[in-house]
Amino acid sequence: MTDQATTGEQITLRVWRGDASGGAFEDYRVDKVEGEVVLDVVHRLQASQTPDLACRWNCKAGKCGSCSAEIDGRPRLMCMTRMDDLDANLVTVAPMRTFPIIRDLVTDVSFNYEVAKRVPAFSPPERPEGGYRMQQVDIERGQEFRKCIECFLCQDVCHVIRDHDDLKPRYAGPRFFIRYAELEMHPLDTNDRRQLVREREGLGLCNITKCCTEVCPEHIKITDNAIIPLKERVVGATYDPVAWLGRVVRRRKVRTTDEAAVQPAP
Repeated sequence: MTDQATTGEQITLRVWRGDASGGAFEDYRVDKVEGEVVLDVVHRLQASQTPDLACRWNCKAGKCGSCSAEIDGRPRLMCMTRMDDLDANLVTVAPMRTFPIIRDLVTDVSFNYEVAKRVPAFSPPERPEGGYRMQQVDIERGQEFRKCIECFLCQDVCHVIRDHDDLKPRYAGPRFFIRYAELEMHPLDTNDRRQLVREREGLGLCNITKCCTEVCPEHIKITDNAIIPLKERVVGATYDPVAWLGRVVRRRKVRTTDEAAVQPAP
């Protein structure tokens, strides 16, 4: 930090300190520096006032998803939240409330990794002569979902995960609904996961409040482009009489949950 960058003013950073057994907010007075993001201030605290402050970060470029926290009560990336955009005198930084606290600003997000293991992988047909071919529109449809950096801010703000621990074992959450949507919309995928997301992953528990969309740092339209279309596909597979007639004529059937959950051979 240079003297030219310092504005001469100070602000209060209120940071949650503690671990799984409990904790509280502590206030730190720091110099206000032009152009800083919240993660910069946290690093200055570690270098000057509280070297034992724990936080998770990696790229500092908004692409690794590591530095997720709740800043002034809103789930954000610390590296992408400018201090200039926040309250001039007091900024509150807390860990993601939905996940168990390890220490200070670091939370245990392993719940998400366990859910990821349940997602049946992409299952293409046997490679045809001349290779696979896709329409450009199909490529672009799934490209939005692949922008996900797994910051888990959408999981943090989802009220089903945040407020209902009893539902966690049967609810995947918005991050994984976009994964299921990407797979279901892929024209080369041969699996049918519609019954799986309905019966085992809790798609019906989502009431499309769009909280996940509002906090996504990659601006993925999670609700409009993934969850709602996925719900429509599930309803079509279960209740649409025209779709049922089409399956009868073509001698096809909707895969059961157990059939869809089988991981393809590597």
